[in-house]
Amino acid sequence: MLLDRMTDSVDSQCRDKQARFSKNRSCTDQITTLCIVVEQSIEWNSSLYINSIDYEKAFDSVDRKTLWKLYYRVPEKIVNIIRNSYDGLQCKVVHGGQLTDALQMRTGVRKGCLLSSFLFLLLVNWIMKTSTTLIYIE
Repeated sequence: MLLDRMTDSVDSQCRDKQARFSKNRSCTDQITTLCIVVEQSIEWNSSLYINSIDYEKAFDSVDRKTLWKLYYRVPEKIVNIIRNSYDGLQCKVVHGGQLTDALQMRTGVRKGCLLSSFLFLLLVNWIMKTSTTLIYIE
């Protein structure tokens, strides 16, 4: 229910280049476009620079303070419900066969939660918006 309400609020705000889990968008289209660009670059014998980001352990690295600021027209009530589900989040680790004291979890989103992918993609969308300016390098 929360995911549906957030998707309705955020969908129109996300960049059209963002191929996320939504209707009529697929990363397959983007991969096809990239292949065409590479083929044309080879055919035209022109330089091509491709930058990719390794998102390994990306869910663990999400800064929640930043995340809470990125909700595009999402009702404050929904944002507060999600934020409250993360506030005070703790975990314990088994080390040497012993359970440690509780550790505060201040970064990251939950793995396996349907909402987590969406929360992460909000952050990726913000990164794309703030980093896509034309820069010419000679």
